[in-house]
Amino acid sequence: MPDRRLAVPEIETYRWAVFCCSFKVDLSSPPDHALALFADSAMAKRYGAWMWPGTFEVVDIVTGKPVCE
Repeated sequence: MPDRRLAVPEIETYRWAVFCCSFKVDLSSPPDHALALFADSAMAKRYGAWMWPGTFEVVDIVTGKPVCE
């Protein structure tokens, strides 16, 4: 990263990815890309519920497993 004031994200720290899952309402076809990364799974779930209630998923990208609601 060219700007030294920006830290490089660490995958072990920002391990919870939020997906909007627009394919669940026939708005796109998979694969969906992660739209946000979080260091805290609870915050990731809150963000997903606020932005895409009913369609979002939070996945632990280290283990590859979805976070249960």
